[in-house]
Amino acid sequence: MEPVRILLADDHAVVRAGIRNALEGLANVVIVGEVGNGPQVRQALSDLHPDCLLIDVTMPEFEPIGEIRAIRARYPKLRILVVSAYDDDVYVQGLLGVGVDGYHLKDQPLSDLRLAVQRVIAGERWISSSLLDKLLNPSSSLLSLPALSTRQKELLRLLSKGADNRTIAAQLHLSVKTVENHLTRLYRQLNVQSRLEAANYAREHPELTAHVNTADLNTPPSGTQYANRQASSFVDMGRYEDAAEQGAILVVDDNKRYRYQLRRTIGKVYPQAMVFEAESSGEMLQIIQRVQPRVAFVDVVLGDEDGISCVRKLKAALPLTRIILISAYPDREFHRRGLEAGATAFVDKKDLDAATLSQIIHDALA
Repeated sequence: MEPVRILLADDHAVVRAGIRNALEGLANVVIVGEVGNGPQVRQALSDLHPDCLLIDVTMPEFEPIGEIRAIRARYPKLRILVVSAYDDDVYVQGLLGVGVDGYHLKDQPLSDLRLAVQRVIAGERWISSSLLDKLLNPSSSLLSLPALSTRQKELLRLLSKGADNRTIAAQLHLSVKTVENHLTRLYRQLNVQSRLEAANYAREHPELTAHVNTADLNTPPSGTQYANRQASSFVDMGRYEDAAEQGAILVVDDNKRYRYQLRRTIGKVYPQAMVFEAESSGEMLQIIQRVQPRVAFVDVVLGDEDGISCVRKLKAALPLTRIILISAYPDREFHRRGLEAGATAFVDKKDLDAATLSQIIHDALA
């Protein structure tokens, strides 16, 4: 019987040594390598082809959710056991959600670590006993998020991009004083104390600014035409989970009005979709750290950026996402380079009508 090949990944050599010593007595197990940062993990997985990865996901140059999701997609048979000092239930839920097979706390006895490894390589799941109560009784922050009106979503999007009050006022055609009043109410609703905290909250919860229902989809994107509906205080997180499972869709385009038009059309042909918007590859990368869209529409031109390089980044992070490259300037070279970068198709924006969108989305979500 071939031994189980294990890769150790932790940025502290002393921790790796302790884990190695703890596993020495296990039969049919061999440590094939040790690494201490994200790039080394990726290289070792490619070179060594281990059967099991023991990893502390708080290493340098390693974004936990996005990296684990990509590893799981690329190595579907790899067993992944996280060995961490962090016991936050939301953090653990996120990692379990993207494909880890076990989560072991570093403060537990070494005998438990050996048992965890045995269970995981046997194809079972493992969670440290001290985490079970938290996971069975999750925190309210996971179960519910503040429900925001369309205007509040736009305020939060602008805040997360670092816009000051004057910039926000100009973009939303409001007075600075009105913006200040809106922000005060928004801070209260998010239970934060400052614009920095609000911006961080938005980055941690991109689902807050996603568009799920047709009520939002029928609201114009800016100006006095906004319907300033008062949302309920909280919305059940299950609504987001259902929408994400049925089909999260990402739109990456630097033209705000076009994003709105495309989002509105998506809402008509597939109302249950959760639509996330980004105007740059940076915003896109923030979103996909927490959300795995089934379909992504990416414009070839993103301000000063190259949309094709954006496609390449998205494909590397989420190999299973179907990427549609779109452009108002169809070009054979764009088409060729886009497909080489990982796009599924290249579509002229003028041809992206309801019928075409419906076919693309339903094919991807079937």
